[in-house]
Amino acid sequence: MSASQPVTIDEIAAIPPFGLDAHLVVPGQATGIVLFAHGSGSSRHSPRNTFVAHALTQAGIGTLLFDLLTPAEAEDRAMVFDVALLAERLVLATRWLLQRMDRVPLEIGYFGASTGAAAALIAAASESSLVKAVVSRGGRPDLANRFLPHVRAPTLLIVGGDDRDVLALNRRALARMTCRTALQIVPNAGHLFEEPGALDQVIDGARSWFRQNFRKPGTGGSHVS
Repeated sequence: MSASQPVTIDEIAAIPPFGLDAHLVVPGQATGIVLFAHGSGSSRHSPRNTFVAHALTQAGIGTLLFDLLTPAEAEDRAMVFDVALLAERLVLATRWLLQRMDRVPLEIGYFGASTGAAAALIAAASESSLVKAVVSRGGRPDLANRFLPHVRAPTLLIVGGDDRDVLALNRRALARMTCRTALQIVPNAGHLFEEPGALDQVIDGARSWFRQNFRKPGTGGSHVS
């Protein structure tokens, strides 16, 4: 059974006063919680991220889908592509989430898509003691270039085989990273993984990666209160 609840991230003063809308799902005996950082022009309602999140919760992994910007901020293209700001919001959301947990927190992971992947990598570099795994889907790690050597969390980069420019950027990013990394290329897939079966391969890779890097149930887990 899963406890699914819409929540508003409004308990940290540094986040805009009206908070950031979010949807939190924590399965029983969860091994960890994955926070999603969506790409530019998207939101917590992204059908692809929602599809991935549902599969993760089915596998016993909690998920937090949230808007990194308020609706008014999302109209400002400069803010949409301000990955440093988005990373700050992700860090604040992580700390907000930890405050809602019991004394022994669940493992924390990040799943970033497109520009959101850059925000996830920057946040992981700044919160190296908290973040246990990162997965990037069609990500732009080049936008987090100077932070890449400081990422400590094991990182999986998933890229479509036909998304050649982004694939090249991800290969270069791997060369700069010093943590445990892996590159998963989804054959014949483009940037949005819209091809039949492509998103299923993303799910398989992400689910396996988080399972590998989160503690097993009974070794120090908790529930959101």
